Amino acid sequence: MENKCGCWAVLRRGVRGACKSSDSRNSANSIPRSSLVYDAATGKCVLQMKLKTHLKFPIQIHYNYRKKEPHQLLQFSFQELKAATGNFRPDSILGEGGFGYVFKGWIEENGTAPAKPGSGITVAVKSLKPDGLQGHREWMAEVDFLGQLHHPNLVKLIGYCIEDDQRLLVYEFMTRGSLENHLFRINYPVAWDHTSSMSNRIKIALGAAKGLAFLHSGPEPVIYRDFKTSNILLDSEYNAKLSDFGLAKAGPQGDKTHVSTRVVGTYGYAAPEYVMTGHLTSKSDVYSFGVVLLEILTGRRSMDKKRPSGEQNLVTWARPYLSDKRKVYQLVDPRLELNYSIKGVQKVSQLAHNCLSRDTKSRPSMDEVVKVLTPLQELNDLAILSYHHTRFSQAGRRKKKPDGMHQLNSIQSKSIRDSPLISSKNHCK
Repeated sequence: MENKCGCWAVLRRGVRGACKSSDSRNSANSIPRSSLVYDAATGKCVLQMKLKTHLKFPIQIHYNYRKKEPHQLLQFSFQELKAATGNFRPDSILGEGGFGYVFKGWIEENGTAPAKPGSGITVAVKSLKPDGLQGHREWMAEVDFLGQLHHPNLVKLIGYCIEDDQRLLVYEFMTRGSLENHLFRINYPVAWDHTSSMSNRIKIALGAAKGLAFLHSGPEPVIYRDFKTSNILLDSEYNAKLSDFGLAKAGPQGDKTHVSTRVVGTYGYAAPEYVMTGHLTSKSDVYSFGVVLLEILTGRRSMDKKRPSGEQNLVTWARPYLSDKRKVYQLVDPRLELNYSIKGVQKVSQLAHNCLSRDTKSRPSMDEVVKVLTPLQELNDLAILSYHHTRFSQAGRRKKKPDGMHQLNSIQSKSIRDSPLISSKNHCK
């Protein structure tokens, strides 16, 4: 059977799309437990899977979101990934979620063979819990979207394993972990110095914004639906990449203004109109971006039950400050120690305010967000170099003004690159 759709499926024993499972050793005329079958009527490949309960269900793999040629994903065997992760040993666990665990592993540079730790290519292996239909749908959404979408601010999907009841995905390894770990975990082992200045935090926000803007662009837009700090991963240079596309959804087509779907996501990040109606648009992602931008600005979680009742919901607490230039500095993460641009904070807070608008039409597009954030990395009007701002911000936090602060007024225009408080290696270019 000729594969006319150009899907990334692999030939095995003459069966188009058969997986590398033990069941695929059957004759070429039989259908293995998991197989990709070309549907001539729709021009798409359909994944047919048979679970232990003998429940069969098809999941379509849509071809080509952005590319004229399909991306060739590597197909791993379960034994290869077992060896690559050291038998999925506990000390190789990078993270855990509702889907299962993520393990650190190593593979050879060319092919799927496992490599010794510290050699070859470092990868992250996500193992899915075989606990129901929804898990398989999210697994397939990852393959569907990341198998076709390619952008510097999206994490790269290297390959997959579908063998009997095992479902695993293999990604590029992101050295610096998640933005969530850097912002909120005090004892996180990776140093925070590169994201200590606001300009570096803006760099991360800009990278994530570019990833969302890419998803929303083009004739077949994609709605991410689960934008949050734990899904923003950082490479060795602190470039941000979006990960975990299990909840991603194809955007509205034609004359449709939204997609109606069941409400999923993370409380505190989901847009209110989506929670209330189930109507999903690209502006739902924009709202979630506004929440993350607030977390970056304040150093606070979107939801924090440990705080006083009036401060537990970050958006509710911060909204009155966002549009007031005189009060907005009271939102700034104190760990920044005044190492931020005054104009930058004002513009970031105003952008967050716009993204969090209750009126979806008033929210900017992600392309507009990118345009606002791009020039903010280079602003050099450091707050700590301004006597008047320092006096105001210190009073806002009810702290005594530092001795000698009046002497800083004369060097208000000094460049951020020359400040001894921020090393040049931390300055975003």
